[in-house]
Amino acid sequence: MGFKTGDFPPVDIETFLHLPLRDRVKTLALHWAEYGFGSPRVIATTYIVKVVFVWLLLGSIVITSTSGVGWFWQVGQWWDQPIVYQKAIVWTMLLEAIGIAGSWGPMAGKFKPMTGGILFWSRPGTIRLRPWTWVPGTAGDTRTAGDVVLYLGLLAALVAALVLPGVPSSSLTTALPDNTSGLVQPVPVIAAIVLLVLVGLRDKTVALAARIEQYLPALVFFVILPFVDMIIALKLLIVIVWVGAAISKFGAHFVNVIPPMVSNTPFWPPRWLRRAHYRNFPEDIRPSGFAHFMAHVMGTTVELLVPLILLFSTNSWVTIAAVIVMVGFCLFIVSTFPLAVPLEWNLLFAYTAIALFLGFPAWDGFAVTDISSPWLLAGIVTALLFFPVLGNLRPDKVSFLPSLRQYSGNWASALWAFKPGAEEKLDAVVRPTRNQVVQLQEMGYPHPVAEITLQQTIAWRAMHSQGRGLYSLMYRTLPDIDSRTIREGEFACNSLIGFNFGDGHLHGPDLIRALQARCHFQPGEFIVFWVESQPIHKRTQSYQIIDAALGVIERGTWKVADAVLEQPWLPNGPIPVQVTWRAAEQPTIAATNSTPRAESVNTGRSEHETAGSGR
Repeated sequence: MGFKTGDFPPVDIETFLHLPLRDRVKTLALHWAEYGFGSPRVIATTYIVKVVFVWLLLGSIVITSTSGVGWFWQVGQWWDQPIVYQKAIVWTMLLEAIGIAGSWGPMAGKFKPMTGGILFWSRPGTIRLRPWTWVPGTAGDTRTAGDVVLYLGLLAALVAALVLPGVPSSSLTTALPDNTSGLVQPVPVIAAIVLLVLVGLRDKTVALAARIEQYLPALVFFVILPFVDMIIALKLLIVIVWVGAAISKFGAHFVNVIPPMVSNTPFWPPRWLRRAHYRNFPEDIRPSGFAHFMAHVMGTTVELLVPLILLFSTNSWVTIAAVIVMVGFCLFIVSTFPLAVPLEWNLLFAYTAIALFLGFPAWDGFAVTDISSPWLLAGIVTALLFFPVLGNLRPDKVSFLPSLRQYSGNWASALWAFKPGAEEKLDAVVRPTRNQVVQLQEMGYPHPVAEITLQQTIAWRAMHSQGRGLYSLMYRTLPDIDSRTIREGEFACNSLIGFNFGDGHLHGPDLIRALQARCHFQPGEFIVFWVESQPIHKRTQSYQIIDAALGVIERGTWKVADAVLEQPWLPNGPIPVQVTWRAAEQPTIAATNSTPRAESVNTGRSEHETAGSGR
């Protein structure tokens, strides 16, 4: 892999796209195992430049120059100032809400332009996805001028909270008598809270992009809690995020995340180390014992235990060691450049570990036991745990982000299958960009090269547990699978709504209904194979097969254990599935093998399940 030249898959460009899908997936999965996406290092360098000059340098200049804590290079004077930490959260949230932090650039499927976010959400007529149909005043799936005003108002409130000087606080003065910089002004923070909730009720995409599950509680703590309680609440917030993410990594999914993630690391791992994450490359690319160690010891165990040590430690040396471990943990994730590229978020968490646990250590009056009331402690913990608990028990009700399943491998996911030429109907969608294959062609890629580049993402999906189940559904459902255009749902979603962070809820039935209302696919033209996350107390995942024109045509489950046992290209054929429901009306497709199907519990299809109904 060179600085300007990537490692393109070793295929014959003229003939590769005519091979059977299974052969293409195998070739591209083996290539991914050694080279990841194969992007030239200049792309990763672009991300580094963005992080250093935008998030770190520009952020430091803005935060310090508006907070009265010294010049930005005088780090020793401001690294532990409360207002600096508060504004670091506001600054990162602002970048996320604009769309120039996570899910940005080519690694997230944004080639031309490289920014989604604001280009979509400040434009009337683009698609919006409401989180709950029962909320009054949220009907429809088209962004209005009012939605744009709310969104731009949110950005303005965050900017105001960022640039306005701090205000005195009696509780801060009591705890830190020498502090002169104060805390962020509450009025713009309250405005940001209100506007984020209103925007989120109208469009969950913007709320999730702004990382509402983590930054909203922090903003609330800023304005309702006295200083010491605020610091303790912020410690509880980050620890619960880490511990919740660790718990979500229990089970069989997470170990499948590590090998393809390390393989995609652009700089440091040699090829032998990438291969070491697979059992017997190239014959068997299921996770190796080393990958299990990396996942469940260096990953899950560290993320579970070390934050708890940070929270309860009263020993300075133990706390310093734990901070070093968690900073290293965050930097490791940054070094791998995962496809959602949450670089700023991880760097903020690295700074959080330093600022909160060393800047306000337990032995200086900021221990959990120093909170003003045990009832307040119980209330904060209960509130912070509500969505993670609900989301792991009922993943269909809560996005995987509020469920704290980031990096867990246990995600709602989808593969899209278009008949030849049908993908072009997506041009009817109002958006500031085009389909990704067109974006690549506009950058000078010949069509076959652009197509093979995108097909690397469907091989990446096959390397994860849910991918084996999704491909199993496709092989047993579509007799013309080898001639269809297959797209990774998460990647394709980015070109339609401007954001995705691995959340299959953003490209599930609601988006398909919105697309059908605009694109008018015929039955069988656009089939979506969609799977929900695994509930923490079950051993199965629930899937849906959605025909854009007809709605949901089949539901069922598969056992996670069956999926993780197979190679990405399914050489032994599709894994078993249990069909629980099938629509009476089916598109012009049929099963392609004799895999037994369970008797349907219902043979009809209700009107509200029709994708084109415009609900």
